[in-house]
Amino acid sequence: MAESRGSGQQRGGQGGRDSRGSRDGERRGRDRGGRSGPPERGRGDRRGDWKGRGGDDAAARTQSQQRYDGPEIPEHVTGKELDRSISAQLRSLPDKLALRVARHLVAAGELIDRDPRTAYEHTLAARARASRLAVVREAVGEAAYAAGEYAEALTELRAAKRMNGAQDYVAIIADCERALGKPDKALATVRNAPRDKLAPPLLAELTIVEAGARRDRGELDAALRTLENAPLMSKSREPWVARLRYAYADALVEAGRTSDALTWFHRTEAVDPERATDAGDRARQLEREEPQA
Repeated sequence: MAESRGSGQQRGGQGGRDSRGSRDGERRGRDRGGRSGPPERGRGDRRGDWKGRGGDDAAARTQSQQRYDGPEIPEHVTGKELDRSISAQLRSLPDKLALRVARHLVAAGELIDRDPRTAYEHTLAARARASRLAVVREAVGEAAYAAGEYAEALTELRAAKRMNGAQDYVAIIADCERALGKPDKALATVRNAPRDKLAPPLLAELTIVEAGARRDRGELDAALRTLENAPLMSKSREPWVARLRYAYADALVEAGRTSDALTWFHRTEAVDPERATDAGDRARQLEREEPQA
């Protein structure tokens, strides 16, 4: 799910047809450039130019082919590890193609936390084969977001939303706008989100992004109010509670309210047994600094 850039933990197109077109172009290039016999009269210069262009085209084709092939898929990845709901969406593809796409998606899922760039490349290979499937476009968008490719993530997640109508990506879409230096667009995305249809974790993410966009605009008081109106004292032990509390503590630090921030970092740590945030470290740092204040 979307990770607010201020929350303590960072988290296009018709690829399949483009790749096939590149291979067709390569065959046409060989046919045209491999004719035997003497050069045609008066065309020596142009034939020389063609060779130069052919070199550039070949390099572009090689890059396109590498993107189509994608990274090597680990042998242990069979594609059967994919969630059934996602596998069901691949059934419109021929079996062999569906298996290849599934394996790339599984590999991307395994790598997205520790190697988001390679995960992103796996999703590009999946998109090159199945760009008309919303689940594939969603995977590209999430991996692009994790890899810091915010413009690409925005394009892909918007495409997925148009294709399946899902609202699951709204917080990531808003945070991408923030990352691209467009907090006003991020706030517009937040305002237009159907909050009554969003589950608590997604609502929390949306709130974190909204507060972050307010901070981007220099509206620190508004950011604090946004977070204070959220369920900071929820008794839930789900990760979204820790993330909300962390965002609030971080905003308090920026506001110069060190004592309050320390309290909320401790409250974050209390509901973060997996240490998904660095709240404990932040609290200890503030404790070291507070006597000097």
